[in-house]
This record gives sequence, C-alpha cells and structure tokens, in this order.
Amino acid sequence: MSSKQSAQKSARKSTRDARAGGEKSHTPAAPEPAGPRPARLTAAAVLAALEGVTLLIGGVYLLIMGFAGKPDSPQQAETLAVTVLALAALPLAAARGLWQRKRWSRGPAMITQLMALPVAWTLGNAGGALIAAGVVLALVAVAAMVLLVNPTATEALGIGPRES
Repeated sequence: MSSKQSAQKSARKSTRDARAGGEKSHTPAAPEPAGPRPARLTAAAVLAALEGVTLLIGGVYLLIMGFAGKPDSPQQAETLAVTVLALAALPLAAARGLWQRKRWSRGPAMITQLMALPVAWTLGNAGGALIAAGVVLALVAVAAMVLLVNPTATEALGIGPRES
C-alpha cells in the first residue's frame, strides 16, 4: 500500500470516527406531526391496507393452488404467486407508514393506486363478475388518491407547500 493510499484510508477513518462521535448531520430532521391523525389519512391507510391484504390473500391462494391444484405449468403458477405476494408488500408498507404518519409513505401509497388503475381496467374488460371487481378496484384507487392529495392528509404527513 502506498503512502498516499494509507493517508486516504486514515482520513476516511478519522472522518467516520468523528461522525460516530456525535458530530451532527447537516440535514435537519423532519418534525413529527402533532395532533390526532385526520380521518382522511386514516381512511387512506385503511384502503391501502385493504388492497395489501387482498393481494396477500390472492397470493396465498395462488401459491396453494400451484402446489395442490393441477396447473398447466406449476413453475409459472408458483412464480405468479410469489410475484403477487411481493406486490402485497408495497401497499401494506404504505398503509403502515400512513397509519404512523410517516412522510415517506405517501409515495408508495400513490404508486399502489396508480398500479391499480390498469388492473381495474383489465378486470373491467374481462367480462362477467370481473367487471364488478374492476369497478370496485377503480373506485378504491381513485378514492385513495383523492384522500392522499387532500391538504389535511398532506399536512398530517408533514408535507407542505414548497418554499421558494
């Protein structure tokens, strides 16, 4: 190891040690929202949780049917089940964050609703009882988006207007 590399390594170590020793970060911490959770934020959290639980139930059902049923392609059935279970994590995490009034949770919650709209459209075009499922999913997604962009909910999450 050259002396230049050794000097760089010790400089990185001393910087790391200084940070660990109590040197404060330059980024200000986000203030915790005060007061009770608004009903609109609670409703958005419940809708996101409902979507997540529905995906979780669907994923477990697909997993069981992939093993116990007679699918044309067991590998494809299991892959679909695991994918649906993984997708359930996003709305469940968003719901928990919204419930706890975490600022980061609005993004995943909005992404979940945006992903739900094409699924609702596909269900609506499938025919039969799936039309009703598509309509319900579309209504839930739009309602959740409206709740998430509401000023009461954004203020409760600590998201305010941008300062110039």
